[in-house]
Amino acid sequence: MALCPGDPKAASGAKGLVQSPATPELISCLDNPGGLPTLQFMAELDPASPVPLYHQLAEKLLAGIRSGDYPSGGRLPSEPELSRRYRIGRPTVRQATDVLVRRRMVERRRGSGTFVIEPPERVDLLSLAGTLASFERGGVDAQVEPLGPPVREVVPVDVENPLSGREALRFLRLSRVDSVPVLLEEIYLDPRFFPGIQSSDLSGRSLSQWIEERYQMRPSSADQNFRVAEVGDRFASDLQLPARSSILMVKRTVHFEGAQNAIHALLYCRTERLVFSQTLEGQSHE
Repeated sequence: MALCPGDPKAASGAKGLVQSPATPELISCLDNPGGLPTLQFMAELDPASPVPLYHQLAEKLLAGIRSGDYPSGGRLPSEPELSRRYRIGRPTVRQATDVLVRRRMVERRRGSGTFVIEPPERVDLLSLAGTLASFERGGVDAQVEPLGPPVREVVPVDVENPLSGREALRFLRLSRVDSVPVLLEEIYLDPRFFPGIQSSDLSGRSLSQWIEERYQMRPSSADQNFRVAEVGDRFASDLQLPARSSILMVKRTVHFEGAQNAIHALLYCRTERLVFSQTLEGQSHE
């Protein structure tokens, strides 16, 4: 274990501290100006593991971020420091930090290094809680508003939409966080199950909660698929994005007891502002 000047244990002769022959390469104070890392982060990587070395290092750095060893706003050790500490090449270190950059845990600043950033807010939007409830549970202050009332129209042909080719009630809903559009929902409802919805004011209301109160219906399950898609001219202006921008698109079909395929929705999610997550529950073996 290395001791920095000024450490009380160094001044007292570091009684009780004996360096083992198996101790990894000593870490100098210059390599770790914020203090010595815990043994968890000093442990060497395992070249014999099927997990690539860069991924092992990325997980160690991520653990350090989550534990507070590398706090938000702080700088990660430099590539040369990490290369010496873990006895790997700098390209491998760069691959590891690339992983964290893609996860939005760190950012590179030219001429300064790699810094830990505040993680983006998370919204468990892809569960059955409903949009407004999901924002509230995630502690995100969002403004959700419909872009006009539901309109009865024939649904365009789409093999993934169970209402395809039939008349349905369609409406758009836009969610903003800090006045920035983050989510656009294109929602189709089967009119057989939701009579009178066209004359209802859905502004600022949870659609799931409103359906439960009005029709005594609660979602029982849903089918979802995910893809990266290009946002067309039709929605680009609503989302304040250039046309043909890449965006996360979710197609969701919601089922109710006695009302299968009652709602089909297309969700266009801007992921640079929020992390859209999904809660998965384990199956019971009872």
